[in-house]
Formats: sequence, structure tokens, C-alpha cells
Amino acid sequence: MNSTKSALREKLSGLTQLNRIKADAILLLVALIWGTAFVFQRLAAGEVGPILFNGMRFLVGVLVLLPFMGKGLIHMTRLEVRGGLLAGLLLFGGAALQQAGLAFTTAGKAGFITGLYVVLVPILLALFWKEKIYWFSWLASLVAVVGLFFLSLTEELQLAPGDGLELAGAFVWACHVVLVGKLANKVDVLRLAFFQYLVCGVMSLAVGLVFESGTWNGLSSNLIWAVLYTGVISVGVAYTLQLVGQKFAPATDAAIIMSGEAVFAALAGWVFLSELLTPRQILGSVLILTAMFLAQAKTIFALRNGAGKH
Repeated sequence: MNSTKSALREKLSGLTQLNRIKADAILLLVALIWGTAFVFQRLAAGEVGPILFNGMRFLVGVLVLLPFMGKGLIHMTRLEVRGGLLAGLLLFGGAALQQAGLAFTTAGKAGFITGLYVVLVPILLALFWKEKIYWFSWLASLVAVVGLFFLSLTEELQLAPGDGLELAGAFVWACHVVLVGKLANKVDVLRLAFFQYLVCGVMSLAVGLVFESGTWNGLSSNLIWAVLYTGVISVGVAYTLQLVGQKFAPATDAAIIMSGEAVFAALAGWVFLSELLTPRQILGSVLILTAMFLAQAKTIFALRNGAGKH
């Protein structure tokens, strides 16, 4: 009997680790989508109000999920409503700060500074939820922050204009990652995703129409593509996949993997916007990638050890 229970536990552990690997792959795809989206967001910055732009793209995200909802909204639980409302508010704040900052900094730097939530997530979990963060995760977070330092700061070691807004946004994104990590296993992810997009989109559009209506004329045909890409792919697909991935990946490790968006943002900025990377910035990118591998190494080793027992 004991041997049977032990075998069952090992099998379940193996399945859990496999789910974790799949979740990490999903989160890496999320990072890729978000990173490339910085190019489109950079094109929109300065042309149309940042909050107005966010309102349009998040409402496009709502339309993407609408066909999959059916009667799902009728069955929303109280936790899904409260969680979706809070998540939507955090999305509103983080997206507004990020888009506003992009008017004054490059897509690559914005991506890396936003990625600072990689170290803020474990700090929040340790301070407010008393969660134990293992040294492996702390090491990965530290390596990621060093990478962010090398890429984001100027030669004078000062934050460039717009970087401060991105830094403030990083804190809001960290809160969002923590919240999603707490909700992902307790709610229907599609309903949560739909409701948070709806809250963020409606708030952004309302505030944008009041304070940024004069920028509406900046919405050219080229920027329509920016709205569609960031709305359909970045919001409708990537933010939803974030919820799916965080069902199995701890919030700290998820933040490390998703910080890879900074690398993809820098590469996309180089390819599409001719934003050059210095050797120091390339070193920062390598360090970020190293941190991502460190975050996944523990899972890979655990899976190998488990597989070796069968």
C-alpha cells in the first residue's frame, strides 16, 4: 500500500512539473508578444493620448473574448467580480503609466524598466503574505535587476525622461502579477480576463475622452493597426495566456519569465525602429535571459529527478 501511494505521489509530482514546464512556455510566449507590442505602443505614443489609446485597445480585447463568453458573465462569482474589478484598476494604472512614459523613452528601455516588477513581486509576497521565497528565485531576480540596470540607465547613471513613469508602472504591474497569482486557481480565467479588460477599457476610454479628447485627431490609419495589434494580440491573447500560465507557475517565477518581454522589446525596437543597443545594453539583455533560465532550472531538475525514479 505504501509503495502504491509513493508511486502515485511521484506520478502526480511528475504531472505537476510537466504542467509547470508548459506554463513557463506559455509565459515566455506572453513575454514575446508583450515585447513586440512595445513597438506599436511606441508608434502611438505622442500621437494620441496614452489613456485614450489604452481604452481603445482594451475594449478591442473585450471584443476578442466576447464570442467565448456565452452565458459566462451571468454565472460570475463574487470573487471573480471583486478580483476582476481590482485587476482592471491595476491594469488601468499600469497601462496608463507605461504608455505615457513611452512618449519620452525608447521601446527597449521601457520594456526593461517595466521588467523591474521581477524583483518587486517577491518583495510584495514576502512583506504582505509572509511567503517564503527560495534563494534560487532571489538569485534569479537579482540577476534580472542587474540586467535591467545595465540596459535602462544612461551613461550618467540617471533615469532618462519617461523612465520614471515606467518605473512607477513597474510597481503597479507587480501588484497585478501578485493578484493574478492569488486568483488564477480560484476563478474561471476567461471570465476574470474579460471583466478586467472591460473595467480597464471603460475607465481608460472615459478618462481619455475627458482629458485627452484633443488628441483624437492623431488616430491615423497607421495607428489603427497599433490599436488592433495591441488589442487583439497583446490584450486579447497575451493577458489571457498570463492567467492560464499563472495557474501553475508561482508569481515570482512567472515575473522572472515575463520580464523577458524587455529582451524582446529591445530586439523589436532595434529591428523595426532602428533603436541601437550598446554593448552594455546587450550585456543587460544576456543577464535577463540568464535570470529566466535560472527561474526554470529548479523545475527542470525536479522533472529529471522524478523521471529517473520510474
